[in-house]
Amino acid sequence: MIRNLLGRMGPLLALVLLFLAGSLLSPTFLTSENLLNVLTRSAVIGIIAIGATFVITARGLDLSVGAMAALVAGLSIMCMNAMLPALGPVAALILGLMLALAFGGMAGLVNGGLVVWGRIDAFIVTLGTMGIMRSLITWMSDGGSISLDFALRGVGRPLYYGAVLGIPVPVLVLALLALLGEIAMTRLRFGRHVTAIGSNAEVARHSAIRVDRVRLATYVLQGLCVGLATLIYIPRLGAVTPSTGMLWELEAIASVIIGGTALAGGYGRVWGTVAGVLILGLVANILNLTSFVSPHLNGAFQGAIIVVAVLLQRRGTSN
Repeated sequence: MIRNLLGRMGPLLALVLLFLAGSLLSPTFLTSENLLNVLTRSAVIGIIAIGATFVITARGLDLSVGAMAALVAGLSIMCMNAMLPALGPVAALILGLMLALAFGGMAGLVNGGLVVWGRIDAFIVTLGTMGIMRSLITWMSDGGSISLDFALRGVGRPLYYGAVLGIPVPVLVLALLALLGEIAMTRLRFGRHVTAIGSNAEVARHSAIRVDRVRLATYVLQGLCVGLATLIYIPRLGAVTPSTGMLWELEAIASVIIGGTALAGGYGRVWGTVAGVLILGLVANILNLTSFVSPHLNGAFQGAIIVVAVLLQRRGTSN
């Protein structure tokens, strides 16, 4: 019973320990400015990771989210710049943001279609589309950058830098999406079907669950989450380069696994994913604030955390 409780509450316990460690190692860690900065920076990955929670729970995988974000950002910026002279900054921005969601959804549909209808392993599909998308944004930018017009940057600035009652807009978006995602995963038929498919797709199929349709929906949802994260991040970027979104897939998957979602599918929890995102954000923040370990090793910490989390999951299931 205690072991099960620790398994469920592990991410929250890790957050508490990180807060204690951060407060002891740096006097600026607990300042409101620092914590809000961590939350805001974590929100973009958190939005993407919520989509990844549904994909992984259904025993899928999407390695293309970082490259997808770069491509969606590049296409959206080009469209907004092109529409600016005719529509003005506000209308161009609104249409561009809607296009970001559409581009993300279409990219997710392509990934899901290849997995579901093409019967290709998700790892191979998304590894391939990751390379394709990264190459496309490199070609579109000619190896350089695609810049957002300054008039659009000014209008879109509140999407990332704005706040409501002192809470940054990206954090509010993450909180709302997390609430909706948790409700969908635990209370709605869609979430139950996702979990059933991840547990045993054949049994789910015999239970009259439309397995292919639900799996496809998880990839489209992932694409929409990437589009939403990108449209929030575009004003902060100001420009997109071939390296935009690099290793975002690592951070998203790490957040999902740390949060307790089973990599083998069949069990997922959105609130755990949010906790996982915050854990990674706090680890990176503590590395930046202290000089014990170089912040350039943040990726190594994330990779190690994934390996350890999966090992713990395997030991838990084997026992």
